[in-house]
Amino acid sequence: MEKITAIKGFKDILSDEALLFWKAESIARRVFNSFGFREIRVPIMEKTELFQRSIGETTDIVEKEMYTFADRNNECLTLRPEATASIIRAFIEHNIYAAEQITKLFTIGPMFRRERPQKGRFRQFNQINAELLGEEHPQSDAEIISMLMHFLASAGLKNLQLEINSLGCSSCRPAFSRAIINFLKGREENLCPDCRRRTNTNPLRVFDCKVQTCGEIIANSPNILDFLCSDCENHFEQVKSFLDDLHISFSINPRMVRGLDYYTRTAFEVKTNALGAQNAVAGGGRYNGLVSFLGGPEVPGIGFAVGLERLIACLPKEGKDNFNTDLFIAALGNQAQKIAFGLTNELRYAGISAEMDYSDKSLKSQLKRADKLNSYFTLILGDKEIDERQALLRNMQTKNQQKISIDGLSDSIIQILKER
Repeated sequence: MEKITAIKGFKDILSDEALLFWKAESIARRVFNSFGFREIRVPIMEKTELFQRSIGETTDIVEKEMYTFADRNNECLTLRPEATASIIRAFIEHNIYAAEQITKLFTIGPMFRRERPQKGRFRQFNQINAELLGEEHPQSDAEIISMLMHFLASAGLKNLQLEINSLGCSSCRPAFSRAIINFLKGREENLCPDCRRRTNTNPLRVFDCKVQTCGEIIANSPNILDFLCSDCENHFEQVKSFLDDLHISFSINPRMVRGLDYYTRTAFEVKTNALGAQNAVAGGGRYNGLVSFLGGPEVPGIGFAVGLERLIACLPKEGKDNFNTDLFIAALGNQAQKIAFGLTNELRYAGISAEMDYSDKSLKSQLKRADKLNSYFTLILGDKEIDERQALLRNMQTKNQQKISIDGLSDSIIQILKER
């Protein structure tokens, strides 16, 4: 019978890599909590309309990449391609805005986009999202960028480059859009089919196109920073000033637009040279009109997303360690097996990572398994040790051994592990 394999673009995260995910997520929770952010968990499936309205119907995500289907009641549903829309939907639906003026939320989980799989990009991928709602002061922009950079550095990423831009607002962006439309006139034949089609409907999407010829054309286009209204210009200047105050290095990239329609004013990306062409590991921006656009009150917001697969792929090799076991118990004989079984579970209840072998294998075989489990210590327990009321504790790194009284054995082991 032919074996069944995973769907293209969907991958199994095996034990060693799952440990890296767990560590990154744990660091995120610690860092985000220190900044006052609380975790929220939203469904992986939403009504399709939510993403069509929030992301924009002319974006690549909505037009080409969403996993959308009709359920048994012919309701159109979509596996979430991003998390911000879902968090805003929950923010509105549960009236969270009524309980607190400023809301800081984050979520961790899988997203789904039918893209061409490549290094660091999958059709099911995991993201960490953070959203700050209810504050439009430029300091909040600097705060969330600071939290992002602190998290990435804490996770072990190096050589990070922060790029920022301003996308303007509903007052100044229309003039820039008209300037882009005029700039592209006469150049349509050299654009890709998607960009040609979007020239008159959503010209800013050309900036987000990955086709080389489109990138070469747009490189000489008008600069969005020349079209900012005084409010947007002042906001951007303050954001830069606050980042300087926090000693966060950045460069301005006026060609950067985020791939979603809801962004206004501050936009940012964090890049690394560890992934080749796919060099963005995180990105985000401000979306002051999104909450009201989805049926809520006028509440400003700013947020970011971090791709976990990309983050982990960027970690230096020395950061990719394996799972470690605190103690392996090598039990030899029926009586030793019985004592070891109780001891193993007693230690586990105390928070110690403990393992044993239930089969009647030789000491040599059991020590090999202890090595495979990256065990710090191995407790050797056989009939001789039981008769003498003295077990042997072996340090698996140094190979030094010491005798430990079987009486009060668990307390002695816990103390030794604490002093390790």
